[in-house]
Amino acid sequence: MADDKILALHPRGKKGVNISRTNCEAVKGAILDCLQAKTSTHLELTECVSRRLEKGFEGSVPWYTESVKLDLEARGIIERVEQGGRTIYRLMKAGIAFPHATREKV
Repeated sequence: MADDKILALHPRGKKGVNISRTNCEAVKGAILDCLQAKTSTHLELTECVSRRLEKGFEGSVPWYTESVKLDLEARGIIERVEQGGRTIYRLMKAGIAFPHATREKV
C-alpha cells in the first residue's frame, strides 16, 4: 500500500510540496524535539533531526527537514528570527515567540 501524501505549506504563500505523511510526521516530531531543547540554526536543526531519526529513514533528511520546517513556520508552530547576525529557529507558544534562553517556570 502506498504511503499517503500531504501538502506541506510554505510561509510565504508559495506553492507547497506533496510529501509522504509518514516521513513528514517523523521529521516533524524530530524538529519539535530538537527545538524544545534549544533554539537552532538551520545546520544545527538539520544535524539534530538526522541524529534523532532512525537509520532506516527513507528519503533525504535535509530535504524533508527543510520542507517540514517551512510547513511548521507557515502554521505558526515555529519561527525564524535573526539573532546575533544569524538566522535561528525556535518554537512558538500560543502565537508568541517562546524565548528558550529566558524560559521561566509558570
